[in-house]
Amino acid sequence: MAPIAGISHLLNPLATSLQLETSASQLDGVPKDLEDTIRFETARLTQAAGILLRLPQEIIAQSIILLQRFWLGPDGGSLLEHDAKDVAAACLFLTAKPSANAKTPRQILTTFAYLSSMQPGQISSTTIEDKLSSSWRLSDGEYEIARSTLYDVEAHVLRALGFQTHVVLPYTLCINYLQALDVFKTGAAGSLVAKAAFARLNSALLSPQLLYLTHQPSALATASIYLAARETDVKLPEVEWWEVFDVDREELGFLIVALLSVNSYAVEVTRNWATRKVPMSVDEVQADIERHQMLESEPSKQ
Repeated sequence: MAPIAGISHLLNPLATSLQLETSASQLDGVPKDLEDTIRFETARLTQAAGILLRLPQEIIAQSIILLQRFWLGPDGGSLLEHDAKDVAAACLFLTAKPSANAKTPRQILTTFAYLSSMQPGQISSTTIEDKLSSSWRLSDGEYEIARSTLYDVEAHVLRALGFQTHVVLPYTLCINYLQALDVFKTGAAGSLVAKAAFARLNSALLSPQLLYLTHQPSALATASIYLAARETDVKLPEVEWWEVFDVDREELGFLIVALLSVNSYAVEVTRNWATRKVPMSVDEVQADIERHQMLESEPSKQ
């Protein structure tokens, strides 16, 4: 990550070109499209787990960003060395720990085990906001093994991140920008814009383009406001208002296209994996790679 002197309340360290060029997973032989799919699914799994655990969206977002940072670049974690679901659980546990919403290892592990047991498509289609059934639990033996793994993976994540877990989110900036643009003076329409902008910021967490690692919070907030205003037919100043927030037209245009593409990517992943689960463990990833290699070799044998 590109370093920032000291801890900033407005800036995040961004991914370097080298980190975006390849990853430890790709160097180990994981195809990029499979890696992107697993990253997407682990982010969605983390989001669902956070909702089940009644965690604030800010904590969920921070954990997803730490998860993305962990897999980043040739020096990051590899999907052939770490189970994706274990890393997701560790990031959520790690992020919630110092907050007022800390969760016990048993709560985290039970929730992830419950979600991992679901069939393809169920995480998005079921009412995951319902309370986790008390009858669904890990046995004492399963829990002890899972807890030990959780602690080990948490330590590995911290070392990989250089113990830098600070994350700046765009939500507060988004509200401040809306106030500066006098959007809330439009009454109920202002609230609709804010809601739509937050929805865009949340969906950006699932982007295969890793928008939270490549753009600062100010740019993400600005692009989400631009799209939200268009979607709700709320007029913004006719001048190039985004420049006031230190965002140029080129970056704004890129982010608008990227934000609009998240939904189509989610639909594509759901369609491609409608009948089987996305691999979330080292063994499953290895098996999927071998399956693809076998399918690719069949035509050459004919």
